[in-house]
Amino acid sequence: MRHGSNIDPPNRFEKVRHEPDRGHLEWDQEHLKTLTNRKVEYIDDASRSIVSENNSPDIPFRYSINPYRGCVHSCAYCYARPGHEYLGFNAGLDFETKIVVKRDAGLFREFLARDSWKPEPITFSGVTDCYQPAEREFQLTRQCLEVALECRQPVSIITKNALVLRDLDLLQPLAADQLVQVFLSVTTLDPELARDMEPRTSIPAARLRAVRMLTDAGIPTGVMTAPIIPGLNDSEIPRILEAAKAAGAITAGYILLRLPLTVEPVFIEWLQRTQNRHAEKVLGRIRDTRAAAT
Repeated sequence: MRHGSNIDPPNRFEKVRHEPDRGHLEWDQEHLKTLTNRKVEYIDDASRSIVSENNSPDIPFRYSINPYRGCVHSCAYCYARPGHEYLGFNAGLDFETKIVVKRDAGLFREFLARDSWKPEPITFSGVTDCYQPAEREFQLTRQCLEVALECRQPVSIITKNALVLRDLDLLQPLAADQLVQVFLSVTTLDPELARDMEPRTSIPAARLRAVRMLTDAGIPTGVMTAPIIPGLNDSEIPRILEAAKAAGAITAGYILLRLPLTVEPVFIEWLQRTQNRHAEKVLGRIRDTRAAAT
């Protein structure tokens, strides 16, 4: 199984840390095999709320639903990784393989039924991908969308997974009442780069196909070019936007790469592990750009 992280960075809240013996690790093939082939574990979450509220000025939404914590998509750059440390896990391989599941979608109905709730849009999802592979089994996002449709609650969705198309039967009536918008995150058009950087997301072509199918179904759909990583995918922005427009996207946005706290060591390890492969791609793009200009 391919991972975005190949390390277990120490949890900043834990007093006890386990450090590998670098003098023996390179010879310990059994340890390396265990490290890079860690199985996904699903862990029940006993939280009594499924809706989170934030007041951060750099996040464009106030309320979000995170049916899961952690994400099997394993994106090396994911800004949400440090949140796993609050659960006693680490931001590296634990974030990708220890997925906490909020099994009770009825919590969403309880939230909307509160007397104090004044309806405003709720985003799926702030610190996870609501259509990651776990959704195929647990269908919590779908159950929450059923509640949103019943209660006429406006929602927005952002995902890297074409699994969103499974829920067209719910998204269409929501869209008919102007209660939903969907964003597909497209970081690159290069499937090899995507597979390295975002190991278990849908390939870029599948995401663009999802944009087309959502748009054809009458659902307002946009694209996020996020994150923009200087020297790696920034040169692709014009082509990504052209492809998104051709697929029917009606809006686009971007977010620059952020490396807060324990995201940095995970991303740096990934970059060092893959740099030879992707450095040549970056140089190739530079050569192509120069050739086109002459």
